[in-house]
Amino acid sequence: MEKKKEELLTLAIESSCDETSAAVLRGGREILANIISTQIPIHQKFGGVVPEIASRKHIVNIMPVIDECLRTAGVELKDIDQVAVTYGPGLVGALLVGVSAAKSLAFSLGKPLIGVNHLEGHIFANFLAAPDLEPPFMALVVSGGHTALVDVQGYNRFRMMGQTRDDAAGEAFDKIARVMGLPYPGGPRIDALAKEGNPLAIDFPQALTEKGNYEFSFSGLKSAVLNYINSEKMKGHELNKADIAASFQRSVIEVLVGKAFQAVKEAGRDTLVLAGGVAANSGLEARLREEAEKQGVRFLYPDKILCTDNAAMIGCRGYYQALDGGYSDLYLNAVPGLSLTDK
Repeated sequence: MEKKKEELLTLAIESSCDETSAAVLRGGREILANIISTQIPIHQKFGGVVPEIASRKHIVNIMPVIDECLRTAGVELKDIDQVAVTYGPGLVGALLVGVSAAKSLAFSLGKPLIGVNHLEGHIFANFLAAPDLEPPFMALVVSGGHTALVDVQGYNRFRMMGQTRDDAAGEAFDKIARVMGLPYPGGPRIDALAKEGNPLAIDFPQALTEKGNYEFSFSGLKSAVLNYINSEKMKGHELNKADIAASFQRSVIEVLVGKAFQAVKEAGRDTLVLAGGVAANSGLEARLREEAEKQGVRFLYPDKILCTDNAAMIGCRGYYQALDGGYSDLYLNAVPGLSLTDK
């Protein structure tokens, strides 16, 4: 007897950067297990992710993480109905570990394979956080490698409103943190330090602020902060790191918030969701919530565990992709530069 779609069990795998994760979902939104093994302590000593080390750790971790996931979910491999996996974007070596594991499992079990776009996965984390959420809505994706505004018109229909021309917001956070001598990962350190500083202390630039422009650029802001730090050092001034962090963070947040609500209005949406690793930034979340209340827009964002790279969001995206026939064959390969495009 064929299972109902809401009873389908999806095994999902995520290995795009420095987290090895596996999850089991029943239907599209019920998480039975979501196991994440992070490599942050390993990469901290290098001040950032070392791709070769990340790939090797994924090889070591992938099967134990999958085994633990199945045990936690209380299911066996034979119970799995489909296998979803991140195939891009990300670090090519890291992606290949997850893709190879997923292909092997799908082949050996005789089950369908679903290749998932990591960025779409971040957006779909909101379906797990808010069970009543339905398209259409606007999504602001802010992660270490990407910044984008996406009009989610349906479960499998997206319109790219705009994305970054250069550095992503999360990347800028990490680079500025490194220059300021803060440990990796830099984003949470900047966020914490910003709470102690004056966000109006330093007037850092905001790029591409003209109305109707939904693209982002943070390279100029990054350069302005670096120039300010170097200038202060040359003058022999002691750096007020809290003020630098607060002023830098304000410049990033104001651009993100301004463009997000412009896009909501243009697309005629009543809901805005936040997605990606930088969604865990308390300053960004608070400012978006404040503006949403002012404009009468529903604002949602996932729990912190679902903001980070995790397999549950990949399983959720994979489930809805499969309902639309979005399966992959066993020739699926890693695509490190995969973009989020209109569908």
